[in-house]
Amino acid sequence: MKILIIGAKGQLGSDCCNILSRENDTLGCDIPQIDIGDQQSVDRYISHARPEVIINCAAYTAVDACETERQICWKVNADGPKHLAMAAGKMGSRLIHISTDYVFDGKKPVPESYSEDDSTNPLSQYGESKLAGEKYIAEYAPNSVILRTAWLYSGNGKNFLKTMLRLSLAAPERELKVVNDQYGSLTWSYTLAQQIQKLLRSDMTGIVHATSEGYSTWYEAARHFLEAMQVPHALQPCTTADYPTPAHRPANSILANKRLDEADISTFVSWQEDADTFVDMYKESLIAEARAALR
Repeated sequence: MKILIIGAKGQLGSDCCNILSRENDTLGCDIPQIDIGDQQSVDRYISHARPEVIINCAAYTAVDACETERQICWKVNADGPKHLAMAAGKMGSRLIHISTDYVFDGKKPVPESYSEDDSTNPLSQYGESKLAGEKYIAEYAPNSVILRTAWLYSGNGKNFLKTMLRLSLAAPERELKVVNDQYGSLTWSYTLAQQIQKLLRSDMTGIVHATSEGYSTWYEAARHFLEAMQVPHALQPCTTADYPTPAHRPANSILANKRLDEADISTFVSWQEDADTFVDMYKESLIAEARAALR
């Protein structure tokens, strides 16, 4: 199968390239090779590559910056999926697009979760732009898959866990406040890439939720990770009100993998199990990378 992976330099994109290349003819691309916000760039690249499957891992994910940098936010997160969906339709390619928990307002009481058929109501420009991208895909490429995921981390690129590690290594005794009233599921991009591989063997279309099993707060997730890393830390729980940000974030980002479970094709395990495996695999390299960043 010939697969084009857009956003190949990112967390999920790099893991998709790694996993999917074992059984498929994969081509990874990113800026500046392709600009998904530019229709001509998309048409030119895809008509040349002629992929059977397009996996779009590209997005503008700076959630707070999206509130002020609205033009680039909407260009990448809304127009980009539209251009890809139109190109996929012309080429007859299957499109798998990565979306987000931020399409929900998070007002369900914890531990209730959001399934694929729940109503959306984004609170931020990031969430609104990603929802617009979903709608374009549904309109122009109805046979596509829209994968909603949340709280991604990996061994590649920047993420929440790496930030917690770097700050704790820099000053183990320094009190570090972490939000303890927002709930979601830490999701390892490597496991998500494995899920995408399994989806490629299915005929599933439409919206699909894809996150680790179980849930935690950001504080609980950070504490579990640092304890697994055996790194001294002084984390302190705080509320969202104690740590205001430009963008409103959903208090409840717990997604239910309803469709994957019903089809019996889910690859996901508990977020704790995946985090522990992640630490076992990358502990030394994560610490080396964090220390290098502190020099």
